[in-house]
Amino acid sequence: MKTVALSLFLFIQISVLANDAKYKEQMAKQIQIVYQAETIEELQPAVNALDRIASAEKTKWEPYYYSAFGSLMMATHSTEAAKKDGYLDAAMAAIENAKKINANESELIALEGFVYMIRVTVDPATRGQQYSSLAFQTYNKALNMNPENPRALSLLAQMQLGTARFFGASTEEACGTAKKALEKFDTFKSENPLAPVWGKGMTQGLLKNCK
Repeated sequence: MKTVALSLFLFIQISVLANDAKYKEQMAKQIQIVYQAETIEELQPAVNALDRIASAEKTKWEPYYYSAFGSLMMATHSTEAAKKDGYLDAAMAAIENAKKINANESELIALEGFVYMIRVTVDPATRGQQYSSLAFQTYNKALNMNPENPRALSLLAQMQLGTARFFGASTEEACGTAKKALEKFDTFKSENPLAPVWGKGMTQGLLKNCK
């Protein structure tokens, strides 16, 4: 009886490991596409694939995260306000699904702030105050969850820079935040092999505006 139980246990463990390896392989493939894609046409199939993975892997937040990130990238590529909002709606829906699985994940909250930041660009005159405020609040929330998160710092620096330029104020605070973010990119480590790694180049670009 003990031998049968042990064999069953080992079979289950092997099956779990095999499924986990397949999941990580599928995710790595789609993540690479999302990171490298330069057009909406390249991004959409990856987002669709990530949505399918999310539906199958009901306890994983990463597929929703990268689906949201892909939709957000499509929004940045779109020049039509209605379509841009549609992509942002899809991104926010994916983030909300991911938060149901892991509400305390700093990366999800930072990405939520990114959505708010891009909302501003659709119509700065009417949306600036509302969504800029939401973006600042959300980035700070992400940093309260994890002060080491370089993406939250980098995105916060983007908002600080945009605000400073709009009001004709000093960019010293934004540049300081960006420098801190760049340092975090060099030291930040995650035990999750599917954790986000984007943002360093964006931060380096921002720092070109600093003396």
